[in-house]
Amino acid sequence: MTVLTVPMAETGSAGVTRRTRVLRRLRRNPLAVVSFVVLALAGAIALLSPWLAPYSVDQTDFAHTFAPPGTPGHVLGTDDLGRDVLSRIMLGARASLQVGLLAVATSLVIGVPLGLAAGYFRAWDALISRFTDLLLAFPFLIMAVGLAAIRGASLGNAAVAIGIAQIPGVIRVVRSDTLRLKSLDFVAAAVVDGASDLWVLTRHILPNATSVILVQATVAIPAAILGEAVLSFLGLGIQPPAPSLGTMLATAQQFAARAPWAAVLPGVVIMGLALAFNVFGDALRDALDPKGDRR
Repeated sequence: MTVLTVPMAETGSAGVTRRTRVLRRLRRNPLAVVSFVVLALAGAIALLSPWLAPYSVDQTDFAHTFAPPGTPGHVLGTDDLGRDVLSRIMLGARASLQVGLLAVATSLVIGVPLGLAAGYFRAWDALISRFTDLLLAFPFLIMAVGLAAIRGASLGNAAVAIGIAQIPGVIRVVRSDTLRLKSLDFVAAAVVDGASDLWVLTRHILPNATSVILVQATVAIPAAILGEAVLSFLGLGIQPPAPSLGTMLATAQQFAARAPWAAVLPGVVIMGLALAFNVFGDALRDALDPKGDRR
């Protein structure tokens, strides 16, 4: 994915003007508006789910197991133990978003500085590139299994495993944009004026690489959500009785013929979250593209 940025640090009214322009482009994009509304609602429901959920996630009702959607008192039905599917989906979406945000935050905290260093300092480029290749040699499932064996399966360990797996992508994207920005005149002018390397990186290159980082984050979050679902499905992520969309799928698969809604509904939520993040990421990329001013 290629993202273009304005080759100058934006401050004052110029920065405000560009932010206004980006917001205007997003508002004019129906898909961006719809995806943002979906993400805003999902975030609000996930944040307030402990209070919005009609039942406790581990509250069982053995008299109403496999109740279909539309059952009085259970809008989305119940599972094999009589637990309310809606309540578990709300708390499961909360866990998925937590893992997604923690994983992306981990990858950005480590990957952005390394990407900046690899793109700006030629002496560090080879070392960081070999480090990136080393990380790519270990699939995130292998790291998740290792972390689960050492520290036990949990939400935090799943987020760490997914975050580590996403570091190479962040490094490569930031490195590529740093190389591009480093060759521009405003960076050369800052170096000639005697600016230190740290000043150039933090005041000139990093602010202009922000749009690339934002788009990379919006693309990485749905990948992290899917990764969490896979790990929980395999028993390497969030552990029962804590709800997770992945564990709901794993449990429901053995009852798919009898209660298909118990598997379909969590899958639809996972697909909806991933699709909304991807669509909004594409819209954000287009809105941040300075060439859009000339279209």
